[in-house]
Amino acid sequence: MYYSDEKNVQIIIKILKIHGIRRVIASPGSTNITLVKSLQNDPYFELYSSVDERSAAYLACGLSNESGEPVVLSCTGATSSQNYFPGLVEAYYRKLPILAITSTQPVMKVGHHIAQVTDRSIFPNDTVKLTVTLPIIKDEDDLWDCEMKVNKAISELKRHGGGPVHINLQTTYSRSFETKELPDFRIIQRITVLNKFPELPKGKIAVFVGAHSKMTTYQSEILDQFCAINNSVVFCDHTSGYKGKYRVLFALVAAQNLFNVSDNQPDLLIHIGEITGDYFSIKMAGKQVWRVSEDGEIRDTFRKLTYVFEMPEEQFFEYYSKGKQGNAIGYLEECKKQLNKISIKTSDLPLSNIWLASKMSSLIPEGSTIHFGILNSLRSWNFFELPDSVESASNVGGFGIDGGLSALIGASLFDKNKLYFGIIGDLAFFYDMNVLGNRHVGNNLRILLVNNGKGTEFRQFNNMAAQHGEAADSFIAAAGHFGNKSTSLVKHYVQDLGFDYLTASNKEEFENVYKQFLDSKITDRPLLLEVFTNSDEESDALKVIMNYEKSMKVKAKEITESIIGKGGVKMLKKILK
Repeated sequence: MYYSDEKNVQIIIKILKIHGIRRVIASPGSTNITLVKSLQNDPYFELYSSVDERSAAYLACGLSNESGEPVVLSCTGATSSQNYFPGLVEAYYRKLPILAITSTQPVMKVGHHIAQVTDRSIFPNDTVKLTVTLPIIKDEDDLWDCEMKVNKAISELKRHGGGPVHINLQTTYSRSFETKELPDFRIIQRITVLNKFPELPKGKIAVFVGAHSKMTTYQSEILDQFCAINNSVVFCDHTSGYKGKYRVLFALVAAQNLFNVSDNQPDLLIHIGEITGDYFSIKMAGKQVWRVSEDGEIRDTFRKLTYVFEMPEEQFFEYYSKGKQGNAIGYLEECKKQLNKISIKTSDLPLSNIWLASKMSSLIPEGSTIHFGILNSLRSWNFFELPDSVESASNVGGFGIDGGLSALIGASLFDKNKLYFGIIGDLAFFYDMNVLGNRHVGNNLRILLVNNGKGTEFRQFNNMAAQHGEAADSFIAAAGHFGNKSTSLVKHYVQDLGFDYLTASNKEEFENVYKQFLDSKITDRPLLLEVFTNSDEESDALKVIMNYEKSMKVKAKEITESIIGKGGVKMLKKILK
């Protein structure tokens, strides 16, 4: 039993077998030789031949309806796939699980008058539920892409009542059939309330919450209960909407250059919520990931997904908490211990968004809401916790800089008796500044504008544009626009629109004004505080905060040397070894 060496073919066969799909109706051709011969060589599969693809599709309909199981179709290039259409329409309206695999030459040839190459990128709406094109696998990214698409396609066959699905399979016409055993590829199973739930694996379990609406009291309570029973933690950022007992804002630890991921990495990470703005904590994925979402979509953020639970998250946590009790906090204490090791001194940080966050995060008035701009503002403030009663959000859905102010002001319209804060950089501010002239803007609005005169993100030491230094300013970081850090432009604009205006260009000036900005009372007018920083110090601040663990170790070494000398340190190291 030998398989084609084409990896995309191997992935299809492996996942078909995992799902118990064995019946195949093959039509003749060249581009599907690698698939058909591989299937033929495996006695697991039950193959039938049909010259006419139109008839083959109807054969599949009858076979699927009678057996109650999915049936695979395989055809070659040219017009063969279009001849599946009538049968696929039949399958679509009867919800029959037919998997049409149409083999093709590389799709880059489409449109270049190459014989037998047709465009299969679009199918009529009522022929298939889903269509995917598999890559020719050349590297790890191609492998991941192929695994995801095959898992999506095959799991879609019976989802929401079932129906036909299309896979467009590119081939290199490999003549090699030397693979004796199929490799292990990632299999993703979709679980609904009708399925048997898998057992939780042994070891550490964590929950990762991406962007999430404010959790209801019950959502928070059932998540707390799950954590208490299973000794879990909940990794959050300022878009997660969870303020329960097991919340851990872990970005500060995960950002450390000397951070050893294995120290507190879970064996299972349960992923809820949507896109996260905490890039650092993504590395906490662990050995495998379970995704829980009502949409049931395969979203492999961490590239370790094994299960998708298509259900409300409350239902998931209820199942794994039912009939159990616990009050475990061991994992939580381990994570908090790591956090407490990194004690940030504001004096170590230059004037920057990070420094501003370190000064103000704990002082945001109780019961208020705060919005963060993309990306430097959100990242900077994710290093520091907010008061429990403060709600927070950021436009991480589309992750653009274009609507931060508008989203903030939209939120502020909901409750005129509540303060709404916005932290935003200059490019994002000027992009959306017209909304400040909206006649519905209320006096419950506070805006912190961090003006460094450019997209400072592209001047951070760890950004790929940093290698170009100041040359990146002109066209990558878009420096010099909007008054080029004018001290009067924003001032006159917002004052003329009825705002109070404060400003600071150094730490001393900031100390004189920030308390007014954080006043818990709603004043007669909305307020904007403009703080002028520079990109070099913004980058230095990020570098300092990402190397705090290193600096602490250096300081510890210096202190030890001052007490017992360098020779004593060397001797101590030998003893410890």
